Amino acid sequence: MPEIILHNARITTQNPAQPWAQALAIKHGRIIDLGADADILPLTRGHTQTIDLQDRLVLPGFTDSHIHFHDMAQRRGQLELYQATSLNELQQQLAAYVRPLAPGAWCIGYGWNESRWPQPIFPTRHDLDPLTGDRPAILWRTDLHAAVANSVALRAAGIDAATPDPPSGVIDRHRDGRPTGVLRELAINLVRQVIPPLDEATATANLLAVAADLQRWGIVAVHDQRMKDHSHEGPQALRLYTRLRQQNRLPLRISCNIEAAHMDHLIALGLQSGFGDEWLRIGHIKLFADGSLGAQTAWMLAPYANDPANRGMFLTDPAHMAAVIRRAHRHGLAVSVHAIGDGANREVLDIFTEVQTAGSHYPPLIPHRIEHVQALHPHDQPRLGALHITASMQPIHCPDDITNADRLWGQRSQNAFVFRTLLDSGATLAFGSDAPVASANPWWGIHAAVTRQRLDGSPIGGWHPQQRLTVAEAIAAYTLGAATAIGRQQQQGRLAPGYLADLIVLDTDLFRCDPAQIPHTNVLLTMINGRIVYRAV
Repeated sequence: MPEIILHNARITTQNPAQPWAQALAIKHGRIIDLGADADILPLTRGHTQTIDLQDRLVLPGFTDSHIHFHDMAQRRGQLELYQATSLNELQQQLAAYVRPLAPGAWCIGYGWNESRWPQPIFPTRHDLDPLTGDRPAILWRTDLHAAVANSVALRAAGIDAATPDPPSGVIDRHRDGRPTGVLRELAINLVRQVIPPLDEATATANLLAVAADLQRWGIVAVHDQRMKDHSHEGPQALRLYTRLRQQNRLPLRISCNIEAAHMDHLIALGLQSGFGDEWLRIGHIKLFADGSLGAQTAWMLAPYANDPANRGMFLTDPAHMAAVIRRAHRHGLAVSVHAIGDGANREVLDIFTEVQTAGSHYPPLIPHRIEHVQALHPHDQPRLGALHITASMQPIHCPDDITNADRLWGQRSQNAFVFRTLLDSGATLAFGSDAPVASANPWWGIHAAVTRQRLDGSPIGGWHPQQRLTVAEAIAAYTLGAATAIGRQQQQGRLAPGYLADLIVLDTDLFRCDPAQIPHTNVLLTMINGRIVYRAV
């Protein structure tokens, strides 16, 4: 008999056989029945808890399919610069943050975006040095593909005029060769590797606090992404998640990606994608094809509109990337490739085509995927569906990148964030946020997918509005699409008998409200495994 019954609700199930219900019953963390109040309420027994939802909308719990969950925990308490609207504001926020820090303590921040400033130029060490004194400082750009370090941090990392650019990285320089402080792509790791790590107690507390924030937004599961060529981060993350799982303290369901440098260890042990349980699983092998639009390092088929000599850069040599993908595919390991530019996406699709044509005795049990899929040449847009490659996309980036896409890609911006085209071609859409690059708020993401507008309603009518999705399609990408991306569509992403009791209750009916109201949606209740983990006061 049920432990919990939710009733008097508008339940959208993502189940074509029963798309709507009024009540559902839960036992041992799973849904055992759902239907009309008249069918479900008679199942009540003395021990059953009943909750009247007062005709509120109920959805399957959301999955953030692209989030740097471990990195968010590491960054908790650092300087957030998302709201800095000018270099001067960045400096003011930096000065206030630095003031209470101990002498010599690291000052670490993230989130600045020069494209929103009156003068869209990167800050340099000269802008940081007068404010930071003897404290080393590094501030990541919002996309995490560029950062600026002060002179103390550069010295700590041994970066000077004689330091060569590392593979797949760029150290910006003055004309005399001295570093400006701006580091692009893997050059950032020269500084990152000298930053002292967090102790385990602090890392655990931060992780639980970040998870609580996500639960308040209705997020019950994450696909945790790895950082670029940061080989220590992955083992630290998996170690922490495993300890919390053993203690029954893991706050979210996690599919944990593995950095490509560790792939051979998985192969030697015979581990494959999907290994684990309903709480913690091995996800995909993570590779990076190129950089980002904002850093102008996304690999393009044609040059950037503002720089005829620049087509971006590959972060992984294509031949090496092909070898890694072939080896992973042969051993049952699905691959997740970061690809922003149309050149990078074409190269990755060519590799996946070759790999799948060759076949394997032990192909992965879950689909390969491309992260971001931001720019796709029209000839390549049908290929993800044909190859059964998941399009892991972050709709919140769409309004954020309107200015840069139009400025740097010109007419090619019509081939950016092609949600509608991909969905209609049969591709699985799995939506996420890329937090901390952007806010993890999924209601902002749904608004972006449905309207292709900024939060202020611009541009009127939406940016390339032919690529808009319906509310139902956007929700599916955060629920069933996300579950399908990790082979869990029989357990997660729907509200149906036998499925995990992961669900959310909203104060707004997304199917009836003005789309402009979607970003203001509040979660009233979040349930994971049949247990209420968040409830609004």
